[in-house]
Amino acid sequence: MKILIAAAGSYGDVAPYTGLGARLREAGHTVALAADTSYARLVRAAGLEFRALPADPRNDGGGDGAAPGGKRELMRRAAAFVRDLGPGLAGAAAPGTDLLLLSATTAPLGRHVAEALGIPSLDLPLQPNAPTGAFPPVVTGTRSLGRWGNRAAGRLSLRIVDRLYADGVRDLRARLGLPPASARAIRRRRNADSRPVLHGVSPALVPRPADWRPGLELVGNWWPYTAPDAALPPELADFLSAGPPPVFVGFGSMAAGGGDSERLAATVVGALRRAKVRGVLQSGWAGLTGPADGADILTVGEVPHALLFPRTAAVVHHAGAGTTAAALRAGVPAVPVPVTADQPFWAARLAAVGAGTEAVPFGALTAENAVDHLAEAIGRAVREPSYRTAATAVARRMEGEDGAGEVLKAVERVV
Repeated sequence: MKILIAAAGSYGDVAPYTGLGARLREAGHTVALAADTSYARLVRAAGLEFRALPADPRNDGGGDGAAPGGKRELMRRAAAFVRDLGPGLAGAAAPGTDLLLLSATTAPLGRHVAEALGIPSLDLPLQPNAPTGAFPPVVTGTRSLGRWGNRAAGRLSLRIVDRLYADGVRDLRARLGLPPASARAIRRRRNADSRPVLHGVSPALVPRPADWRPGLELVGNWWPYTAPDAALPPELADFLSAGPPPVFVGFGSMAAGGGDSERLAATVVGALRRAKVRGVLQSGWAGLTGPADGADILTVGEVPHALLFPRTAAVVHHAGAGTTAAALRAGVPAVPVPVTADQPFWAARLAAVGAGTEAVPFGALTAENAVDHLAEAIGRAVREPSYRTAATAVARRMEGEDGAGEVLKAVERVV
């Protein structure tokens, strides 16, 4: 099979598909991964063919890369991202593709590409995005509206996505020579669809909703590819060996916004020192940097979470789906600092399973009492044994999951 995986957005929206692609390649399939050019090295390192998509999440607002702003501006940027994405997907899939595997970001467009090419597709989202009474839509916050209200909100959330993609879908269908289709007709077709949708989510963190139709499954995470001989940078390895396990702090693809990188870094450093712990700061899009003379705090770039997190005392992170899962996989307590989109949902799930403290809102890190607030949360995560006990219990359950293996089985059934 010639398989194309299409993923777009921030690092956490793309990286998990590199490990999935590597697993499919090991099973004998020819696998390409389409993403924006900033991920070319990441994709090729996994042994996959890279195909470029024109949409850049930093500029166009795809994924979670933008600092919080007005909803109208966010929707405008997301719509621009979608318009760029459609033609790119069509071009990436054209050369002899037999099967499309689609992320949540690419699926609303990719299904039309599959229709035009007469090939099957599978939806592989990283969030539980089908309507359910068990919880509200993952991008709308954590307040339950009751079973009926949650389902209604879930359906409304899908309609908002339809509206966001409407122009891109119309243009793409015309480009592909497909007949026009209204958003209502597309939605009706989707609601009648009985094909499997495999979510890269651990049921140890989110139990499968009982009201989902057959075929909607939570199969466990797929993980960013890590080479068998991968190692941490020597400076980081030396730092880890030089003292007690540090606390990792990183906000991934979250930008500080408003030139607040220095203020944010000062809050983080102050909180680590007030909590009397060593720290590893990941610079990320927020541009975090520790003090130049800080023997107790080290600044790093992108490093494999699978190698670093097991050697930390706790992880302070933005509660993106991938980082949340990586910390749990390592059995490490978390201090979630959600910013936007699905992050409050994952922060709430961490608290629900007992593996994370209550969320510290990202905006609160520039408040007057931010250092005390963050230091108190870090102190609890590191020193109260219940958090690590709960994280270890979830990690043991995750060990028994094989998300990539479940996708491989589904691919073979489709064939």
